[in-house]
Amino acid sequence: MIVALIAACEIGFWVLLAAGLSVRYLLRMPRTGLALLLGEPLLEVVLLVATALDLKNGADPNWTHGLAALYIGYTVGHGHRTVKWLDGHAAHRLGGAPKPAGPPRYGMARARHEGTVWLGTLTAAVVATVLLQLAIWYVDDPSRVTSLEGWRYVAWRAAGIHGLITLSYLIWPRKAPAEASGVRQEKEEAQR
Repeated sequence: MIVALIAACEIGFWVLLAAGLSVRYLLRMPRTGLALLLGEPLLEVVLLVATALDLKNGADPNWTHGLAALYIGYTVGHGHRTVKWLDGHAAHRLGGAPKPAGPPRYGMARARHEGTVWLGTLTAAVVATVLLQLAIWYVDDPSRVTSLEGWRYVAWRAAGIHGLITLSYLIWPRKAPAEASGVRQEKEEAQR
């Protein structure tokens, strides 16, 4: 049941997102579109309540409950950034707004960008850990919660790997191609 609900929440996320952006830009109803976009967190609340009820009704805690916690954590950590990114592109394509700037490609600006994205992953790991710990306390049977404890390690392993990748951008920042930096220097000199 929980896996089907996770799938339904994921599908619902994208349906609400598409509906919200379509209403906002195609039908030119920004408030109604915003209301649809603000309905997305309700999907996570539904998943959280359904997971808690499943555990309350005596279901054995298993991988589906852990996956639900990670899904909610991911949505909290990265959902806003995803919606904002898609909103910028929808505004450009459907609303006539200028094309949104992409992430920086080189140097410390790229490292800062990657650090910001990693903070979303860190937030996701914290939220998932809190939800998993609450479920462990709720079940209150050490012999039944080993799968939930394992999902905490999954969350922190993902955050750690992402952190190492982010750190690599800080230690070895990507350099602009030689032609591009030469053109940039010529433009700067011409402006002086």
